[in-house]
Amino acid sequence: MIRFLREFDARAIRLLVFDLDGTLIDSRLDLIHSVNAMLRHFGRPELAGDVIASYVGDGAPVLVQRALAGPDGPEADGALFATALEYFLGYYRLHKLDHTTVYEGIPEMLAGLAGGADGGMHPTRVMAVLSNKPVRPSQDIVQALGLGDYFVRVYGGNSFPTKKPDPLGVRTLLEETGVAAAEALMIGDSSIDVQTGQNAGTWTCGVTYGFAPHSLEKVRPDVMVDRPRELGELLDLGGRSLMI
Repeated sequence: MIRFLREFDARAIRLLVFDLDGTLIDSRLDLIHSVNAMLRHFGRPELAGDVIASYVGDGAPVLVQRALAGPDGPEADGALFATALEYFLGYYRLHKLDHTTVYEGIPEMLAGLAGGADGGMHPTRVMAVLSNKPVRPSQDIVQALGLGDYFVRVYGGNSFPTKKPDPLGVRTLLEETGVAAAEALMIGDSSIDVQTGQNAGTWTCGVTYGFAPHSLEKVRPDVMVDRPRELGELLDLGGRSLMI
């Protein structure tokens, strides 16, 4: 179901900025395995998958720091943290596509938004990815899963001096594409993505099928969708929808 919390003309949107993990791709298992491989390497107890998934979204350094501390522990010292982060990134680089898949309905949705099943780009609409995952694995995953042609840019957590929810990444995309903030939509599965859009002055869409739907109750997006295909429907509604 598409649920608007704040009405806007979705047909006027010219730039779509997508989060990656939990929005376009289900990378949950590979992230869990990589974190637990890192913990085993350093003699730390493994964590439950749901716990690790709850740590995802703020970038690899924060993920590793949270995993080392566990639910109740103190932060790791600087030397251990740096070594653990290096190990995690190296392991994940090798295993990032072991189990990661595109969410069902995403390819069809992107093809429709881009202008049709033949993938021809819509003349007035562009799409980009802005993730807090490092840029190289972000780009590699997007390409390997057959989504690369849909996006004019794929930026990661180390593409800029700051990460989401800082608006620098979105503002850069707005400048590069020549689109006004009022004609852009930030799409993601967590409050971090919603805050990013709000900080950049764009409209925001939360997806409830991802890693952190609970966080969308804390920071409310302008619209929420439950399935990838509804993202495509959203752009044709023009604000005619269920208001909650």
